[in-house]
Amino acid sequence: MGRVVLWLLLLALLPAYAQETYDWIVVLGAAQYGGRPSPALERRLQAALHLFQEGRGRRIAVAGGKAPEDLYSEGEVGCRYLVARGVPEEALFCETRSRSTYENLLFLKPHLEGRLLLVTDAPHLPRALFLARLLGLEAEGYPVPGNYPLGYWAKEALYRLWLYLGLRPQGVFSSRFNASR
Repeated sequence: MGRVVLWLLLLALLPAYAQETYDWIVVLGAAQYGGRPSPALERRLQAALHLFQEGRGRRIAVAGGKAPEDLYSEGEVGCRYLVARGVPEEALFCETRSRSTYENLLFLKPHLEGRLLLVTDAPHLPRALFLARLLGLEAEGYPVPGNYPLGYWAKEALYRLWLYLGLRPQGVFSSRFNASR
């Protein structure tokens, strides 16, 4: 039954797979470890790379800061990953200060114009799109497929409820150090 519900949720997101060209492909932050992308960040980067190579976006923005004890930010690790795989540096923008999904989008906003394609985990995408629209960004989404635990879906639903109730994005659920941005 749980898998049926997950498939229905993914089907609801299928319109996000629009085949148009976007001005920016935006990779939302996820952890990095010692200068290497976490598995979550690497999945997002691989999806963005594939979309870029297909011509679905003109440029890629990678967002994400660093924890106080980290040497590298998620944004810089993500950009290095993409450059190493053939994305020209001039096609990249690396945001390196944000510590939450809200900050990812807030700090990117002054640098991005036009239509955006947000790339993030499927459970995270509805909240990211809500925040993008809250900030006045023209965004659609690309849900990175994966075998996400039901708890991740439930936590994201609670985060969205928090936002739908009109509570501040920088509230209880904003910390980058909560498991899944």
